[in-house]
Amino acid sequence: MSEPKKSGSREDRKTRLTVLVALSANLLIAVAKAIGGLIATSPALLSEAAHSVADSLNEVFLLAALHRSRRPADRQHPFGYGKERFFWSLLAAVGIFVMGGCFSFFQGFEALTQPAAKESHTGYVVGLVVLGVALLAEGASLIRAVLQVRAQPGKGIGSDPALRTVLAEDSTAVLGVLLAAGGMVLHMVTGDIVWEASASLAIGVLLVFVAYRLGKSAREQLIGEAVDPELRAGILEFLDEQQEIDYVASLYTMRLGMDSTLVAARVDLTPGIDSERLELVSERIKDAIQDHWPEADQVFLDVVEVPQRVRD
Repeated sequence: MSEPKKSGSREDRKTRLTVLVALSANLLIAVAKAIGGLIATSPALLSEAAHSVADSLNEVFLLAALHRSRRPADRQHPFGYGKERFFWSLLAAVGIFVMGGCFSFFQGFEALTQPAAKESHTGYVVGLVVLGVALLAEGASLIRAVLQVRAQPGKGIGSDPALRTVLAEDSTAVLGVLLAAGGMVLHMVTGDIVWEASASLAIGVLLVFVAYRLGKSAREQLIGEAVDPELRAGILEFLDEQQEIDYVASLYTMRLGMDSTLVAARVDLTPGIDSERLELVSERIKDAIQDHWPEADQVFLDVVEVPQRVRD
């Protein structure tokens, strides 16, 4: 059981470094975008500044998630604190919606309804330079997140909510920079503020969509998400193969954290097993499940008499 924890700690260190890289990039970019947006009086660039501020705050949430989710189990939380990861990821999704999406909508509507500010060609050049630098920084952070995801075969982006959030943030940041730059260039060429306002509104829509998807995933994990169907099928097949088990009445699973899974099965044993052997059989099956699937660290078997097998 010690090896999965070491492996999980190594993955946490990689994820923490990925989050720190994204946080550093976003803090610098947020300041640069805000200054450039004020100089150019650009709603699209100011929307991107709010986007970067939201991402920075969210990455602080994710660092808290990485730290708090590794606390050991105690009397009040006998299954540990693994779901802290999902809770802080939900807060990050809310932050993207409120700080990024809502502010972008505000900037877009204000640009459409308020008298146009005096345009500064120099300011717009500065703004575009800022966006170019931001694109390089966000792109570098995105590449690191993608490489870490690709290094997790069989798990993918859904395995770590912190890594999933960083990847979603970096992806939307790159797309947001391109939208803002496009809006600014079209505004400069046509002299029509509607292009920048539209870019700001598009950034808002993008952020709201990403926040919804991240929040939906975190919600499912918080209320008790089952393991992948392949993992459940493997455990069920393993139980079926045990000669001491006659029927598998039901099998329930739930993710408790990144490397912690609850497995609860109701089984009917073959006739003739006495109480002393029952305990030995139960412990052997539990140990075998944990050996095959180390993440299944909480295994419970309930012996019952059932008339037929129920798989779902």
